[in-house]
Amino acid sequence: MAIELTKDNFDQEVMNSDMPVLVDFWAEWCGPCRMIAPVIEEVSKEYEGKIKIGKVNIDQNAEVASRFGVMSIPTMIIFNKGETVDQTVGALPKEKMISFIEPYIT
Repeated sequence: MAIELTKDNFDQEVMNSDMPVLVDFWAEWCGPCRMIAPVIEEVSKEYEGKIKIGKVNIDQNAEVASRFGVMSIPTMIIFNKGETVDQTVGALPKEKMISFIEPYIT
């Protein structure tokens, strides 16, 4: 299950995480964001314990989105040991999502 990330828990859940973290920046009104939501949930279940997956609602947490320069959504950023290691913009099918995260899974 993807974790809901906010400005209050972002550093704890993402920047201080021992495992890689995929963060999905999204909004309710974003069609492509809603389209990939089930894929995000599936991947979070399948890769539980290997990568943490979180979601940032940019309307409720604009400061988190601006901190990482998110201009378009959906944007997915992979963090590892507090560093941004990869980023992609746009809805990805499940196969591409898995290809995106697999290099960072230990």
